[in-house]
Amino acid sequence: MAEDEHSGPSLPKPSADQFKTSMRHLAGAVCVVTTGEGDQRTGFTATSVTALSADGPTIMTALNRGSSSWRALERGRHFCINILSAEHQAVAQSFSGFGGAQGADRYEGARWWQMETGGLALEGALASFDCELEEAIIHRSHAIVIGLVRTIATFDANEPLLYWRGAYRHLKA
Repeated sequence: MAEDEHSGPSLPKPSADQFKTSMRHLAGAVCVVTTGEGDQRTGFTATSVTALSADGPTIMTALNRGSSSWRALERGRHFCINILSAEHQAVAQSFSGFGGAQGADRYEGARWWQMETGGLALEGALASFDCELEEAIIHRSHAIVIGLVRTIATFDANEPLLYWRGAYRHLKA
């Protein structure tokens, strides 16, 4: 063992609450994922969004399999990931499910436009990725969703909306 190394304390197996609390230290960009069509459209707020590959551009996110968004995404096989700007905090809150809005009601109060696959892009989002469902990997309570990006709209005039320690944050220039 190197001189500056030492064995740490004996730690218990992490609980779900400890895991969730510890993950709150990871700051993330706030995204809204839209899916479904017509009265069946829905969506969710996500910070677990990752670029997967640029060669055959793919992006991934994860969502709870018990959610209405998972059922709509699995059925429709397309979705749109919108990276939110700081001005879209109310949209993020609406899609988070904590304000009581459900399904198509989550879209109220914002302007949307339809992309190639039918996914809805948020007007003024920093970027919107129009995706076809390429693969869904079931892992315990969640589905890891991999989308093949068909089109991208980018509007980078604003600052991003971030989420850290259970609250929305803004970058200060």
